[in-house]
Amino acid sequence: MTGDGLPPLREVIARFGLGATRALGQNFLFDLNLTGRIARAASPLAGCTIVEIGPGPGGLTRALLAEGAERIVAVERDERAIPALAEIAAAYPGRLEIHAADALAVDWRSIVSGPAKLVANLPYNIATPLLIGWLADPWPPWYQSMTLMFQREVADRIVARPGDSAYGRLSIICQWRCKVSRLFDVNRSAFTPPPKVTSSIVQFHPRTRCEPECRVQTLERVTAAAFGQRRKMLRSSLKTLGGDTLALLAKAGISGELRAEDLSVADFGRFAQLLDDAG
Repeated sequence: MTGDGLPPLREVIARFGLGATRALGQNFLFDLNLTGRIARAASPLAGCTIVEIGPGPGGLTRALLAEGAERIVAVERDERAIPALAEIAAAYPGRLEIHAADALAVDWRSIVSGPAKLVANLPYNIATPLLIGWLADPWPPWYQSMTLMFQREVADRIVARPGDSAYGRLSIICQWRCKVSRLFDVNRSAFTPPPKVTSSIVQFHPRTRCEPECRVQTLERVTAAAFGQRRKMLRSSLKTLGGDTLALLAKAGISGELRAEDLSVADFGRFAQLLDDAG
């Protein structure tokens, strides 16, 4: 037994036949020091609902409970994991609510009310779509913060700055919506089975107000056009948006000779705002 009175994770996985499935993007964390570190990074955990995606056998779930989470809403698509999570719920009465569901199809505001934080080792194959969905939600969002694990390559894109090779659409949407920071990397050896890549923990704190103000759908259109042909100058790449984009660039104080990677998040927001105003 471990400190929480529950059996070791390896025993849980063997008993319930919980071998990680590549189709579900699963890689399980066994290192209790690491899961505790992730849980502490999201602190304070009391006084709000913690939302965890893809808990699997519950390594991070147990760490979150041990670090003081009063209520966890866990969303797990793999039905094999539900009995293992039910054992944790029984050990922590009233503190763990389990939803057997596909996280991509969940209406989060219907299952989470009041202050909430997202803390998760996201399944790699749906991590980016989930993140984009949370950022595209009506603003302000339903969560206070997100502490999430991604492949390091995705984390690089999230935190990249203008001029970086990883700077692109994901960088802009994330940084326009939130203050983002990479907290620490996680070696592939911490997982079972070990993935082929290093992972990173990234934390997001939503901005109360996203400036410049524009529609997130417009910002997505602008960044898709700009980075879809990132080696072209903006005067060429933004033509696909229609209208007099050169005049809008001039009004935004942006040279059409620049390329997408040269613009700041604020530059993109300002141009998207003018595009909104132009109808």
